[in-house]
Amino acid sequence: MKKHSLLIAFLLISCSLFAQVPQVKNVILMIPDGTSLASVSAARWLQRYNHPELTHLNIDPYIAGTVLTYCSDAPIGDSAPTTSCYMTGYPSHSGYVSTYPVAVPEEDIIPMDASKAYQPLMTLLEAARITQQKSTGLVVTCEFTHATPADCSAHSYKRNNYDWIAPQIVHNDIDVVIGGGVSILKPELQAYLKKENYGLFLDDFNGYNNYKGDKMWALFNPKDMPYELDRDPSKFPSMADMTTKAIEKLSKNENGFFLMVEGSKVDWAAHSNDPIGIMTEMLAFDKACGVALDWAKKNGNTLVVIVPDHGNSGFSIGKAACKGYSTIPKSELFGPASRFKATYDGLTDRLQQTAPDKIKEVVSDLTGFQLTDKELNKLVNTEDYKQSPLPKDARHTGELFYNELREILNKKLCFGFTTTGHTGEEVFLGIYDPRGTTTELRGHHTNVEINQYLREAMGLVDLETLTAQHFAKHTDVFAGLNCSITGDEKTKFLTVKNKKNTLEIQQGSNLIKHNGKEIKLPSVVVYVDANDTFYLPQSLKELLK
Repeated sequence: MKKHSLLIAFLLISCSLFAQVPQVKNVILMIPDGTSLASVSAARWLQRYNHPELTHLNIDPYIAGTVLTYCSDAPIGDSAPTTSCYMTGYPSHSGYVSTYPVAVPEEDIIPMDASKAYQPLMTLLEAARITQQKSTGLVVTCEFTHATPADCSAHSYKRNNYDWIAPQIVHNDIDVVIGGGVSILKPELQAYLKKENYGLFLDDFNGYNNYKGDKMWALFNPKDMPYELDRDPSKFPSMADMTTKAIEKLSKNENGFFLMVEGSKVDWAAHSNDPIGIMTEMLAFDKACGVALDWAKKNGNTLVVIVPDHGNSGFSIGKAACKGYSTIPKSELFGPASRFKATYDGLTDRLQQTAPDKIKEVVSDLTGFQLTDKELNKLVNTEDYKQSPLPKDARHTGELFYNELREILNKKLCFGFTTTGHTGEEVFLGIYDPRGTTTELRGHHTNVEINQYLREAMGLVDLETLTAQHFAKHTDVFAGLNCSITGDEKTKFLTVKNKKNTLEIQQGSNLIKHNGKEIKLPSVVVYVDANDTFYLPQSLKELLK
């Protein structure tokens, strides 16, 4: 407890010193999810192979150092605790979305306070909206409830519990949300957005393109959006276009804005051990960075921070199984990659619609490789190949992509992988700070220090006080009063009574009822089943006097 208190004191003193430096009006946080340094290098090489005149990425002039990201109790993190740390200043457990971790004293990298387990933590996005009246935005290519966007705008110790996360993101009144996840935005959430006068576009590219209003939600596909290489430009916007759209809307606020842009599927391609997906997604993300950086330089009062949340897959340029890989020319290393017209995922989708006698033709057209009869036979015999002439019980076990197609293609390329999971190496840091080199970060830093830097730049030094004000335990706020919790696994309700006053509170919402009258809160109400506790504003106790 004492060590934890000293840590908080140090953070506050450090941030108070930073706060003497002029603040910025706007912040754009660019996160290429799961991007190891080798992924950046490979993308740069692929671009250079295809366009010899382009020897640098848009991010290159701004690379300032490296960042060590980690969980509270482990060196290797997933997107939930790592981006949560960027947002709140606290590392947490795997799967925890902007939520204080359970203490594990024998393993904690930073001492944690056991009494604060499961505490929702105020994020920079929430604080910017609540205390500074800034506009806020999220641009992603995954579903809007995925870990990284959720880290900015929701709180849960279960990153996959979309039933709890989706309402929080919607009720956090984010001005612009563009990404995937049409199937997740349930009718009641759509109704709230329409009531709040949002432009709502679900698989509506034309509506998205022509909307003139400022507040908007635009979602595409049931879950994630297509990879850039597989994207139909007549149906889906690019990452650069979504970034342009978000900045256009958000920058109309004279108080400024906070925008998080995630290159979500660099990570997904790495999980799939798909080098083509990794490189082309990174290049698409770099174009979005170019949009943000160009706008920031013209604006003169916008901070751009570009930083992955963790590494992934042990991706390497070259591998031992590729004979003579260390001396082969670029034409043999990146030439084959440049011929791909689809990611592994996109190719799999095409093959699922392709008859066996046409598979060789499709693979040749989309990859430039010729399949052998043995390789063709492996694909046709996979358990999930929809066009196979063989009955399922006559096929070998395995999936078309994960067991066969990926293995066949990666044997033909000179890129290596050590795992299909996350890795613990440090990641790159890119900074454009309009205040000059005296304020921007240089060298090696931790994820905690990135949060400190963002705090001081935004003038949001004391997130801890905001956490205490907006996410207090209902047992503390309503101590001694009649409280009852009802509901099912998807939605919980808290009813509080005192004399003639009654409060009706729903988890995940910013709307409560006081004696039957609806009141809108500045923050969302969070329920945690692990301790059967609602976390809500301290100010609510005034309504029951």
